[in-house]
Amino acid sequence: MYKNTKIWTLTLLLLLGSLPLLGACHTTAGAGEDISQAGTAIEKSADKHAP
Repeated sequence: MYKNTKIWTLTLLLLLGSLPLLGACHTTAGAGEDISQAGTAIEKSADKHAP
């Protein structure tokens, strides 16, 4: 019986721990777009200043 309780407790902790990550999906997508735009700007600058 102890083993079953341990599994349920671990499952509950994992689910509760993942809630902030699931709520941040839109924030993560926005950050990915920002990073992509920054990479594009760096690439254009490098192309412009290439010898």
